[in-house]
Amino acid sequence: MRTRTAERYARGFTAALVAVATLLLAANAGPARAETPEPAPRAVADPR
Repeated sequence: MRTRTAERYARGFTAALVAVATLLLAANAGPARAETPEPAPRAVADPR
């Protein structure tokens, strides 16, 4: 199956656009935030 030159360039251009869009989205996403766990309730000693 032979592909025309213009079709090949169109596919390459589309792939480049997708790659640039992916890089822009990844750059704008920023670092992931780590969830801080809720502190566990402290056991209070019975002051007798």
